[in-house]
Amino acid sequence: MFNALVVEKDAEGRTSAAVQELADDRLPEGEVTVAVAHSTVNYKDGLCLGPGAGLVKTYPHVPGIDFAGTVEASDDPRYKPGDKVVLTGWHVGERHWGGYAERARVRADWLVPLPDGLTTRQAMAVGTAGFTAMLAVMALEDHGLTPGDGPVLVTGAAGGVGSVATAILANLGHEVAAVTGRPETEAYLRDLGATRIVPRADLAEAIKRPMESEVWAGCVDAVGGEMLARILGQLKYRGSAAAVGNAGGIAVPANIIPFLLRGVNLLGIDSVRQPYPNRIRAWERITRDLPMARLEAMIRPATLADLPGLGRDILKGQVQGRVVVDVTA
Repeated sequence: MFNALVVEKDAEGRTSAAVQELADDRLPEGEVTVAVAHSTVNYKDGLCLGPGAGLVKTYPHVPGIDFAGTVEASDDPRYKPGDKVVLTGWHVGERHWGGYAERARVRADWLVPLPDGLTTRQAMAVGTAGFTAMLAVMALEDHGLTPGDGPVLVTGAAGGVGSVATAILANLGHEVAAVTGRPETEAYLRDLGATRIVPRADLAEAIKRPMESEVWAGCVDAVGGEMLARILGQLKYRGSAAAVGNAGGIAVPANIIPFLLRGVNLLGIDSVRQPYPNRIRAWERITRDLPMARLEAMIRPATLADLPGLGRDILKGQVQGRVVVDVTA
Protein backbone atom coordinates (compact mmCIF):
# COMPACT_ATOMS: atom_id res chain seq x y z
CA MET A 1 0.00 0.00 0.00
CA PHE A 2 1.11 3.58 -0.62
CA ASN A 3 -0.29 7.09 -0.24
CA ALA A 4 -1.12 9.19 -3.29
CA LEU A 5 -2.96 12.39 -4.11
CA VAL A 6 -5.84 11.20 -6.28
CA VAL A 7 -7.97 13.46 -8.49
CA GLU A 8 -11.46 12.18 -9.25
CA LYS A 9 -14.22 13.50 -11.50
CA ASP A 10 -17.92 13.08 -10.76
CA ALA A 11 -20.80 12.59 -13.16
CA GLU A 12 -21.29 16.36 -13.46
CA GLY A 13 -17.66 16.86 -14.48
CA ARG A 14 -16.52 18.35 -11.17
CA THR A 15 -13.08 17.33 -9.92
CA SER A 16 -11.82 16.85 -6.38
CA ALA A 17 -8.40 15.91 -5.01
CA ALA A 18 -7.57 14.08 -1.78
CA VAL A 19 -4.83 11.87 -0.33
CA GLN A 20 -5.79 8.18 -0.54
CA GLU A 21 -4.14 4.88 0.33
CA LEU A 22 -3.78 2.69 -2.76
CA ALA A 23 -2.70 -0.88 -3.41
CA ASP A 24 0.34 -1.58 -5.57
CA ASP A 25 -1.83 -3.27 -8.20
CA ARG A 26 -3.31 0.16 -8.99
CA LEU A 27 0.01 1.32 -10.43
CA PRO A 28 0.11 1.70 -14.24
CA GLU A 29 2.28 -0.36 -16.56
CA GLY A 30 6.01 0.28 -16.77
CA GLU A 31 9.40 -1.40 -16.45
CA VAL A 32 10.61 0.50 -13.37
CA THR A 33 8.98 1.01 -9.97
CA VAL A 34 10.29 4.00 -8.02
CA ALA A 35 9.93 4.90 -4.35
CA VAL A 36 9.26 8.60 -4.81
CA ALA A 37 10.93 10.92 -2.32
CA HIS A 38 10.16 14.38 -3.71
CA SER A 39 8.09 16.10 -6.37
CA THR A 40 7.26 19.73 -7.10
CA VAL A 41 4.51 22.05 -8.40
CA ASN A 42 4.45 23.34 -11.97
CA TYR A 43 1.78 25.24 -13.90
CA LYS A 44 0.70 22.00 -15.60
CA ASP A 45 0.29 20.43 -12.17
CA GLY A 46 -2.10 23.20 -11.25
CA LEU A 47 -4.16 22.39 -14.33
CA CYS A 48 -4.13 18.64 -13.60
CA LEU A 49 -5.09 19.17 -9.96
CA GLY A 50 -8.15 21.10 -11.13
CA PRO A 51 -10.39 20.58 -14.16
CA GLY A 52 -7.54 19.04 -16.15
CA ALA A 53 -7.58 21.47 -19.09
CA GLY A 54 -7.63 18.52 -21.47
CA LEU A 55 -4.29 17.22 -20.19
CA VAL A 56 -5.82 14.43 -18.10
CA LYS A 57 -7.49 11.78 -20.21
CA THR A 58 -8.79 9.31 -17.59
CA TYR A 59 -9.85 9.42 -13.95
CA PRO A 60 -9.08 8.61 -11.16
CA HIS A 61 -5.71 10.26 -11.76
CA VAL A 62 -2.47 10.88 -9.85
CA PRO A 63 -0.84 14.16 -11.02
CA GLY A 64 2.77 15.27 -10.63
CA ILE A 65 4.71 15.86 -13.84
CA ASP A 66 8.11 15.23 -12.24
CA PHE A 67 9.66 13.30 -9.37
CA ALA A 68 12.91 12.03 -7.90
CA GLY A 69 13.43 8.89 -5.88
CA THR A 70 14.97 5.43 -5.59
CA VAL A 71 14.39 2.43 -7.84
CA GLU A 72 12.56 -0.38 -6.01
CA ALA A 73 12.23 -2.84 -8.90
CA SER A 74 13.27 -2.86 -12.54
CA ASP A 75 12.75 -5.07 -15.57
CA ASP A 76 15.25 -2.96 -17.52
CA PRO A 77 19.00 -3.59 -17.21
CA ARG A 78 19.78 0.14 -17.18
CA TYR A 79 18.35 0.50 -13.66
CA LYS A 80 18.60 -1.65 -10.56
CA PRO A 81 17.14 -1.41 -7.04
CA GLY A 82 18.82 1.34 -5.09
CA ASP A 83 19.57 3.59 -8.08
CA LYS A 84 18.59 7.24 -7.65
CA VAL A 85 16.57 8.58 -10.59
CA VAL A 86 14.81 11.71 -11.86
CA LEU A 87 11.83 12.00 -14.18
CA THR A 88 10.55 15.04 -16.06
CA GLY A 89 8.27 15.17 -19.09
CA TRP A 90 6.86 12.40 -21.30
CA HIS A 91 3.31 13.41 -20.26
CA VAL A 92 3.77 11.73 -16.88
CA GLY A 93 1.33 13.33 -14.44
CA GLU A 94 -0.97 14.06 -17.38
CA ARG A 95 -1.73 10.90 -19.39
CA HIS A 96 0.26 8.61 -17.07
CA TRP A 97 0.13 8.56 -13.26
CA GLY A 98 2.79 10.84 -11.85
CA GLY A 99 4.85 11.87 -8.86
CA TYR A 100 2.24 12.87 -6.27
CA ALA A 101 2.52 9.46 -4.66
CA GLU A 102 4.91 7.44 -2.54
CA ARG A 103 5.33 5.02 -5.44
CA ALA A 104 5.39 5.39 -9.23
CA ARG A 105 5.77 2.94 -12.10
CA VAL A 106 7.07 4.27 -15.43
CA ARG A 107 8.92 3.32 -18.60
CA ALA A 108 12.68 3.09 -18.21
CA ASP A 109 13.17 5.37 -21.24
CA TRP A 110 11.59 8.23 -19.30
CA LEU A 111 14.13 8.19 -16.47
CA VAL A 112 17.60 9.68 -16.10
CA PRO A 113 20.08 8.92 -13.31
CA LEU A 114 20.14 11.44 -10.48
CA PRO A 115 23.24 13.55 -11.17
CA ASP A 116 26.16 13.16 -8.78
CA GLY A 117 26.12 15.89 -6.17
CA LEU A 118 22.34 16.39 -6.20
CA THR A 119 19.90 15.10 -3.60
CA THR A 120 16.34 14.17 -4.57
CA ARG A 121 15.20 17.31 -2.75
CA GLN A 122 17.54 19.51 -4.77
CA ALA A 123 16.57 17.75 -7.99
CA MET A 124 12.94 18.65 -7.38
CA ALA A 125 13.83 22.19 -6.36
CA VAL A 126 15.08 22.26 -9.94
CA GLY A 127 12.26 20.10 -11.35
CA THR A 128 10.66 20.58 -14.74
CA ALA A 129 10.77 24.36 -14.33
CA GLY A 130 14.51 24.46 -13.67
CA PHE A 131 15.20 21.83 -16.32
CA THR A 132 13.29 23.97 -18.81
CA ALA A 133 15.22 27.06 -17.72
CA MET A 134 18.51 25.28 -18.36
CA LEU A 135 17.33 24.14 -21.79
CA ALA A 136 16.47 27.77 -22.57
CA VAL A 137 19.90 29.02 -21.48
CA MET A 138 21.60 26.29 -23.53
CA ALA A 139 19.55 27.24 -26.60
CA LEU A 140 20.50 30.91 -26.22
CA GLU A 141 24.15 29.91 -25.93
CA ASP A 142 23.88 27.65 -28.97
CA HIS A 143 22.66 30.72 -30.88
CA GLY A 144 25.62 32.85 -29.85
CA LEU A 145 24.77 34.42 -26.47
CA THR A 146 27.87 35.05 -24.33
CA PRO A 147 28.44 37.10 -21.16
CA GLY A 148 29.15 40.72 -22.01
CA ASP A 149 26.78 40.85 -24.99
CA GLY A 150 24.32 42.98 -23.02
CA PRO A 151 21.38 42.53 -20.67
CA VAL A 152 19.40 39.30 -20.84
CA LEU A 153 15.71 39.65 -20.08
CA VAL A 154 13.80 37.07 -18.02
CA THR A 155 10.01 37.42 -18.00
CA GLY A 156 7.86 35.91 -15.26
CA ALA A 157 11.08 36.06 -13.29
CA ALA A 158 9.66 35.26 -9.85
CA GLY A 159 8.05 32.02 -11.08
CA GLY A 160 9.71 28.63 -11.21
CA VAL A 161 11.33 28.83 -14.66
CA GLY A 162 12.18 32.50 -14.24
CA SER A 163 13.78 32.06 -10.82
CA VAL A 164 16.13 29.32 -11.99
CA ALA A 165 16.91 31.11 -15.27
CA THR A 166 17.79 34.28 -13.35
CA ALA A 167 20.11 32.41 -11.00
CA ILE A 168 21.84 30.47 -13.79
CA LEU A 169 22.32 33.47 -16.08
CA ALA A 170 23.67 35.62 -13.26
CA ASN A 171 26.07 32.87 -12.18
CA LEU A 172 27.35 32.61 -15.77
CA GLY A 173 28.21 36.32 -15.72
CA HIS A 174 25.26 37.79 -17.60
CA GLU A 175 23.56 41.04 -16.68
CA VAL A 176 20.01 39.91 -15.87
CA ALA A 177 16.94 42.12 -16.19
CA ALA A 178 14.02 40.48 -14.37
CA VAL A 179 10.44 41.25 -15.37
CA THR A 180 7.79 40.94 -12.68
CA GLY A 181 4.32 42.25 -11.94
CA ARG A 182 4.84 41.79 -8.21
CA PRO A 183 6.93 44.63 -6.70
CA GLU A 184 7.26 42.66 -3.46
CA THR A 185 9.50 40.14 -5.24
CA GLU A 186 12.24 42.66 -6.05
CA ALA A 187 14.49 41.73 -3.11
CA TYR A 188 14.05 38.04 -3.89
CA LEU A 189 15.04 38.56 -7.53
CA ARG A 190 18.06 40.67 -6.65
CA ASP A 191 19.18 37.93 -4.26
CA LEU A 192 19.04 35.51 -7.20
CA GLY A 193 21.37 37.78 -9.16
CA ALA A 194 19.11 40.17 -11.10
CA THR A 195 20.75 43.57 -11.54
CA ARG A 196 17.68 45.30 -12.95
CA ILE A 197 13.97 44.98 -12.19
CA VAL A 198 11.58 45.70 -15.07
CA PRO A 199 7.92 46.29 -14.12
CA ARG A 200 5.61 44.10 -16.17
CA ALA A 201 3.64 47.16 -17.25
CA ASP A 202 6.69 48.50 -19.12
CA LEU A 203 6.44 45.64 -21.62
CA ALA A 204 2.78 44.69 -21.47
CA GLU A 205 1.51 47.09 -24.10
CA ALA A 206 1.89 46.26 -27.77
CA ILE A 207 3.08 49.05 -30.06
CA LYS A 208 2.45 49.73 -33.74
CA ARG A 209 6.08 50.28 -34.74
CA PRO A 210 7.67 47.16 -36.23
CA MET A 211 10.88 47.63 -34.20
CA GLU A 212 12.21 49.63 -31.26
CA SER A 213 15.74 50.43 -30.11
CA GLU A 214 18.01 47.43 -29.58
CA VAL A 215 18.02 46.66 -25.84
CA TRP A 216 18.25 42.94 -25.01
CA ALA A 217 20.99 40.50 -25.98
CA GLY A 218 18.61 37.63 -25.28
CA CYS A 219 15.47 36.65 -23.42
CA VAL A 220 13.99 33.72 -21.52
CA ASP A 221 10.26 34.29 -21.93
CA ALA A 222 7.60 32.56 -19.86
CA VAL A 223 4.79 34.94 -20.82
CA GLY A 224 4.21 34.90 -24.58
CA GLY A 225 1.37 37.02 -25.91
CA GLU A 226 1.80 40.74 -26.53
CA MET A 227 4.84 40.93 -24.25
CA LEU A 228 6.81 38.49 -26.39
CA ALA A 229 5.85 40.43 -29.53
CA ARG A 230 7.15 43.62 -27.91
CA ILE A 231 10.40 41.95 -26.83
CA LEU A 232 11.12 40.63 -30.34
CA GLY A 233 11.22 44.23 -31.55
CA GLN A 234 13.72 45.16 -28.81
CA LEU A 235 16.24 42.35 -29.31
CA LYS A 236 19.74 43.28 -30.41
CA TYR A 237 21.06 42.23 -33.82
CA ARG A 238 20.98 38.41 -34.05
CA GLY A 239 19.61 38.20 -30.52
CA SER A 240 17.32 35.36 -29.49
CA ALA A 241 14.24 34.85 -27.33
CA ALA A 242 13.69 31.37 -25.86
CA ALA A 243 9.95 30.79 -25.43
CA VAL A 244 9.14 28.56 -22.44
CA GLY A 245 5.57 29.47 -21.51
CA ASN A 246 2.33 31.24 -22.38
CA ALA A 247 1.09 32.82 -19.15
CA GLY A 248 0.20 35.95 -21.14
CA GLY A 249 -1.60 34.14 -23.95
CA ILE A 250 -0.91 31.93 -26.95
CA ALA A 251 -1.42 34.60 -29.63
CA VAL A 252 1.75 36.58 -30.43
CA PRO A 253 0.85 39.73 -32.44
CA ALA A 254 4.34 40.06 -33.89
CA ASN A 255 5.60 41.13 -37.32
CA ILE A 256 8.34 39.79 -39.57
CA ILE A 257 10.56 42.90 -39.64
CA PRO A 258 12.82 42.10 -36.62
CA PHE A 259 13.54 38.70 -38.18
CA LEU A 260 14.41 40.23 -41.56
CA LEU A 261 16.33 43.34 -40.53
CA ARG A 262 17.97 42.17 -37.30
CA GLY A 263 18.13 38.43 -37.84
CA VAL A 264 16.54 37.72 -34.46
CA ASN A 265 15.59 34.19 -33.43
CA LEU A 266 12.51 32.86 -31.66
CA LEU A 267 13.49 29.55 -30.06
CA GLY A 268 10.84 27.08 -28.93
CA ILE A 269 11.79 25.17 -25.77
CA ASP A 270 10.14 21.78 -25.30
CA SER A 271 10.96 19.91 -22.10
CA VAL A 272 8.51 17.03 -22.57
CA ARG A 273 10.14 15.03 -25.37
CA GLN A 274 13.78 16.08 -25.09
CA PRO A 275 16.09 13.28 -26.24
CA TYR A 276 18.12 11.46 -23.60
CA PRO A 277 21.56 12.95 -24.49
CA ASN A 278 20.25 16.49 -24.17
CA ARG A 279 18.57 15.64 -20.85
CA ILE A 280 21.90 14.40 -19.49
CA ARG A 281 23.65 17.51 -20.83
CA ALA A 282 21.09 19.80 -19.17
CA TRP A 283 21.30 18.06 -15.79
CA GLU A 284 25.11 18.17 -15.91
CA ARG A 285 24.95 21.90 -16.61
CA ILE A 286 22.50 22.37 -13.75
CA THR A 287 24.87 20.76 -11.25
CA ARG A 288 27.68 23.00 -12.50
CA ASP A 289 25.99 26.32 -13.24
CA LEU A 290 23.14 26.65 -10.73
CA PRO A 291 24.46 27.84 -7.34
CA MET A 292 23.03 25.58 -4.66
CA ALA A 293 22.78 28.45 -2.17
CA ARG A 294 20.55 30.36 -4.56
CA LEU A 295 18.54 27.21 -5.26
CA GLU A 296 17.97 26.78 -1.54
CA ALA A 297 16.69 30.35 -1.30
CA MET A 298 13.93 29.50 -3.80
CA ILE A 299 12.54 26.48 -1.92
CA ARG A 300 9.14 26.36 -0.25
CA PRO A 301 8.39 22.98 1.40
CA ALA A 302 5.05 21.21 1.02
CA THR A 303 3.29 17.89 1.56
CA LEU A 304 0.74 15.95 -0.49
CA ALA A 305 -2.07 17.48 1.55
CA ASP A 306 -0.93 21.00 0.58
CA LEU A 307 -1.16 20.36 -3.15
CA PRO A 308 -4.80 21.23 -3.95
CA GLY A 309 -4.32 24.73 -2.55
CA LEU A 310 -0.94 25.16 -4.22
CA GLY A 311 -2.44 24.06 -7.53
CA ARG A 312 -4.98 26.89 -7.31
CA ASP A 313 -2.29 29.36 -6.28
CA ILE A 314 0.08 28.61 -9.15
CA LEU A 315 -2.70 29.11 -11.70
CA LYS A 316 -3.22 32.59 -10.21
CA GLY A 317 0.49 33.40 -10.41
CA GLN A 318 0.80 33.42 -6.63
CA VAL A 319 3.61 30.87 -6.19
CA GLN A 320 7.11 32.30 -5.86
CA GLY A 321 10.22 30.24 -6.52
CA ARG A 322 10.17 26.46 -6.24
CA VAL A 323 7.84 24.27 -4.19
CA VAL A 324 9.42 20.99 -3.07
CA VAL A 325 6.89 18.32 -2.09
CA ASP A 326 8.02 15.69 0.40
CA VAL A 327 5.61 12.94 -0.63
CA THR A 328 6.43 10.83 2.44
CA ALA A 329 5.61 13.54 5.01
